[in-house]
Amino acid sequence: MHNEFTAIFERDGDWYVAYCPEIPGANGQGKTKEEARISLAEAIALILEDRRDDALRGTPPDAERETVTVE
Repeated sequence: MHNEFTAIFERDGDWYVAYCPEIPGANGQGKTKEEARISLAEAIALILEDRRDDALRGTPPDAERETVTVE
């Protein structure tokens, strides 16, 4: 599955700070832009996994579950 999100990078002294406007709370940082990008990608993955787990907690046991792919 292919997902794309916007990454905004800003300099803060010697650091790069990154955030994703589509995923509130997803932030990353690093000494290089690539480190910040990797950190941000990890934060996005963790937030989406947590939101999925939280949302599925209340799913009735007899509900049908399928995967939807967005391109």
